[in-house]
Amino acid sequence: AGGAVGRPVTEASEPSPRINRHYGLDWLRIAAFVLLIVYHIGMVFAPWDWVIKTNHRIPGLIAPMSLLTPWRLALLFAVSGYASWHLFTKSGSAGKFLRSRNVRLLIPLAFGMVALVPVEMWVRVMDKGYPHGLIQFWTHDYWRSGEFWGREFPSWEHLWFVAYLWAYTAILAAVLARRRGRFDAGVAAAVAWLSKGWRILWAPAGLLAIAKVGLMFVVEEEHGLFRDWAGHAQYVPMFLFGFVLAGAPQLWSPLQRVWKAALALAGLAGAIVVVVELSFPGEAIPPHWVMAGERAAQVAMAWTMTIALFVLADRYWNRDHRWRKSLAEAVFPFYLIHQPAIVLITWYSLPLKLDSWIEFAMLLAGTSAICTAFYLIGREIGWLRPLIGLGPRRPHNIPDTSPQPA
Repeated sequence: AGGAVGRPVTEASEPSPRINRHYGLDWLRIAAFVLLIVYHIGMVFAPWDWVIKTNHRIPGLIAPMSLLTPWRLALLFAVSGYASWHLFTKSGSAGKFLRSRNVRLLIPLAFGMVALVPVEMWVRVMDKGYPHGLIQFWTHDYWRSGEFWGREFPSWEHLWFVAYLWAYTAILAAVLARRRGRFDAGVAAAVAWLSKGWRILWAPAGLLAIAKVGLMFVVEEEHGLFRDWAGHAQYVPMFLFGFVLAGAPQLWSPLQRVWKAALALAGLAGAIVVVVELSFPGEAIPPHWVMAGERAAQVAMAWTMTIALFVLADRYWNRDHRWRKSLAEAVFPFYLIHQPAIVLITWYSLPLKLDSWIEFAMLLAGTSAICTAFYLIGREIGWLRPLIGLGPRRPHNIPDTSPQPA
């Protein structure tokens, strides 16, 4: 089951191996990050705790945002896993793969924590009464460890996704370097088993639900690379699913077979989540049995929506467009800057007491403008490109065969 370098399983059974860039998953990745930005703008208005809140609370956002919450991050990790397989095959070895990931993930993470996260942390402490400006905070008070004005330092805020993705990549690279044979054999067996009947629909959903509900009563649900076990139990399998799918295209056949049922189950699971969120709005805590049912519905929706969206992207979006390359490249820089932009615009708009629709439009337009400028300026300056997650400029005659990194 070893196959060529970087391929976790053989592709012999696939008439047309999908070894080149999958434009459909590019578009899915672009759409997922656009949705993430809109979601975070929505969190400013939604009746849940977030970095900063506007003067408005809009209960009408509970239902639509509850339908997005279960699967949006799982989808991002799955798409990142798919891209990682192509990057692994391009690298030629586990060591080179990890070194390339270090450059494209750790450098932007470090840059973000030095230059972007301070904006969010400054607003957080300002909200608690911190008396100084951003420059004073960044040059003196940001570089501390422990609690300060009710906030824990240091923090990577929204960049936790980059830290998690790098950690999963590092572990995968270590396994591929030391246990490649066992990994390939295990993947081949799993692919063969999942390809039969409807197993690819119900088996992962069931295992993810068991893990989520089981951990719920053992560990707290909180972000943190070394304590977010409930998150890892969901995100690691989704990341591996994308990685394996890229190297085992025969899995597309069972996915195509079950995608309509997956979409129907996602709708049912989403309805359960919405009912619970509407019944226990804001920070209200439901009974344990209700909470367990909702958590199971959330992970089931994450899996089934990922199946449905992957198949839809494969069927209908797998075509190139003149904007696709630039949009795909812009995604990571947009991700890095979008949350500090949202937080800063919201902070300075609070005293204006704007109408909610005007405030939303201002946030959407302002965040889009800042993200666009950040990308367009950064891509033109050689030394800035690695800081915002971009590689060296490629000659125009080089074919575009591998996905973007994150």
